[in-house]
Amino acid sequence: MFDDPLIDLALREDAGLGDLTSEAIFSMADDSQGRIVAKEPMVLAGLEVALRVFERCSSDISVECLAGDAQKIIPGETVLRFSGPTIPLLIAERTVLNFMQNLSGIATICRQYADIAIPYGVRIVDTRKTLPGFRSLAKYAVRCGGCHNHRSGLGDHVLIKENHIAAAGSLEAAIERCQARAPHLCKIEVEVVDIAMAGKAIAAGADVLLLDNMSVEEIGDCVTRYKYQAVLEVSGGVTLDTLESYCRTGVDVISVGALTHSVRAADLSMLFDV
Repeated sequence: MFDDPLIDLALREDAGLGDLTSEAIFSMADDSQGRIVAKEPMVLAGLEVALRVFERCSSDISVECLAGDAQKIIPGETVLRFSGPTIPLLIAERTVLNFMQNLSGIATICRQYADIAIPYGVRIVDTRKTLPGFRSLAKYAVRCGGCHNHRSGLGDHVLIKENHIAAAGSLEAAIERCQARAPHLCKIEVEVVDIAMAGKAIAAGADVLLLDNMSVEEIGDCVTRYKYQAVLEVSGGVTLDTLESYCRTGVDVISVGALTHSVRAADLSMLFDV
């Protein structure tokens, strides 16, 4: 799940020249202990990454996890305790928190989306709108929050979008080429923007329709016409406030870029014992 090159990049970015403050105050013989504490309600994610960061900073750091990823955490709850050499602990601090706060923020918002959608049997999925290099971690956090993953990369499955259609000359041409060249077990998903385009995609052999930025009413019409002919996915502008109205239409999947691209970091603090 974690990516050592990404962790090493983060540590090099923050402490590539050392830690001038800590090295001026402490020696490598100094030890400390402390904890990471939640300062607000959240769904936790990123513990494995945190453990790996501590390990990369010093093999002499000991960590005890008191909670688990995907667990709901209350304010004031201690999620892990640590002990070891003071300088490496201080070097690890910001990188540990950056990972855990971002990933827990993703997991927390995903839990809110999932709790609304689950009673309707709708699957909430993420997108490829992630920070460069951070995708596998972000998608892990999505799963911690009870949502699901869409494509992790362009090689996962076929998704024909507006620029593919424009470059191919027509929707039908794009679908035909994918049918001829994609692996035989690969479903073909097509982004459509209205009911007429949805009908063309179905007629041309699409297996999945991505209903992009369509109104709730238009989506309801597509469900009535095509529910049992293709998997129906909604995308574009779905928020927590509007999610339930989309779920009620009877679609199968709703993709939400905001699960990963604009999440507020969860509030966690790393505190040394006095």
